[in-house]
Amino acid sequence: MSDTTETPDEKYSLRSVGRALDVLQALGAGSGKGMSVGEIAETIGVSRSTAFTLLQTMVARGFVADTRIGGARLYRLGLTLVHLGDRAVAEMGITQIATPILQQLTDATQLTSRLAVLDDGYAVAIGRVDAPGPFRMTASLGRRELPHCSAVGKSLLARLPSEQVMAILTRLGMPRRTEHTLTTQAALIEDLREIAARGYAFDNEEDNIGVVCVGAAVYDRTGDAVAAISVTCMKLGRSDADLHQLGSAVRAYADRISHLLGGPAHSALPPLD
Repeated sequence: MSDTTETPDEKYSLRSVGRALDVLQALGAGSGKGMSVGEIAETIGVSRSTAFTLLQTMVARGFVADTRIGGARLYRLGLTLVHLGDRAVAEMGITQIATPILQQLTDATQLTSRLAVLDDGYAVAIGRVDAPGPFRMTASLGRRELPHCSAVGKSLLARLPSEQVMAILTRLGMPRRTEHTLTTQAALIEDLREIAARGYAFDNEEDNIGVVCVGAAVYDRTGDAVAAISVTCMKLGRSDADLHQLGSAVRAYADRISHLLGGPAHSALPPLD
């Protein structure tokens, strides 16, 4: 009987599969311009011939793509990974992906956090993590909210073309909920421009007096805003500086969800026309 005991990972691992995964990780960590056989071999610690054999096998399956530039052949991640990534995200669902990040946001801010999407122009919450303690500000899941006075709604509208935004506002209307509600398309479009630039939105007592929501959009790999997250707090005792600091925090957590969806951080998005 052997004196050595293998862990399950060691016992059932295949070196060639491990090296293939090392190749994918090396390409994923690269600049995106591609890597040569020699660079990959050095990065994963194998000979050039081994690296070349691995790469040709992976190119044949679409996991790696190769491009000739001059006399050099450079390798990058293949489109098969895109299709698999899309399938993985679809199977998991954005709520399952976002919920752990919402929990982190609530833990950090001690505020109720929400995940919402646009549905026929309305903002609809599909996920929520309640704040700790006896006093909680909660909202029903699945309830349609007018986007012009909602932080999540405005976060999502901010990345849409102006014509599409105006079509939504014309169809849904812009009723006054409080004295602070924006009730003209011109005023809201101007607000949306500022939201698109800074990356987070405020519902500053626009839906309920005394209540502030701060939201930020979540992006998929195409750069489209597919959801938004927000936190809700009381306005009393919150300065404008406090709210902007909270906005930056919400934006950072939204970027984490975007990253898990394969999307860009807000700072990496091209400016809107």
